[in-house]
Amino acid sequence: MLPLKDDVASHSVPFVTVGLIAANLLVFLYQASLGLGPDPGAARAAQGFILEFGLVPCRLTGACALADDFPAPVVTIFTSMFVHGGLFHVGGNMLYLWIFGDNVEDTLGHLRFTAFYLLAGVAAALAQTAVSPGSRIPMVGASGAVSGVLGAYLFLFPYARILTLLVFGFFVRVVYVPAIVVLGFWIVVQFLNSVFTLGVSAAGRGETGGTAWFAHIGGFLAGIVLLFLMRPKRSARL
Repeated sequence: MLPLKDDVASHSVPFVTVGLIAANLLVFLYQASLGLGPDPGAARAAQGFILEFGLVPCRLTGACALADDFPAPVVTIFTSMFVHGGLFHVGGNMLYLWIFGDNVEDTLGHLRFTAFYLLAGVAAALAQTAVSPGSRIPMVGASGAVSGVLGAYLFLFPYARILTLLVFGFFVRVVYVPAIVVLGFWIVVQFLNSVFTLGVSAAGRGETGGTAWFAHIGGFLAGIVLLFLMRPKRSARL
């Protein structure tokens, strides 16, 4: 189930949303450029960029702190929001931000939306760190902050129509689906995967890389809370 666009018109220019997308794409292009070329060190440079600017939970909790940590672990909470693991990673995050971010920005206003986005990302990072405080796997991506946007959008526009690509085996259709179904399905998938991840961890199989499911859930819940705290009282959408 891949959303392509919504039918909710924005009443202002979403320049914060556009700016965030541009910043993420520019960082990704720079990151990708580090891995180009025949030099064997190129791949290490790209990986080093992720390790340096991604959020490593054990660095944040002090479980694996180094004397020369740079940037400071707290700073990586923010830098990690603009670093991605690959083209599909950044592409998927920016697609969701483009579809749903403009309407949340329109509701909150540009300055509030900027704070909202960053705070949702912080909440997501802390949620993932709380679950895996000793993890040495860097967490990267805008997924946590974007999840906050999805949480806010679900409460603001539950019955908005989302043009969605549905693929079930050989069945492929593009149809309009209510936002409550699209985003409800999304959060259920995050929850089920988080339960599976906990099960793997409880079975003693060690750390696994991949998706930071608890960051998604933490960001989503934070987005709902932040919406009610930050939404203008005299908003036209009340």
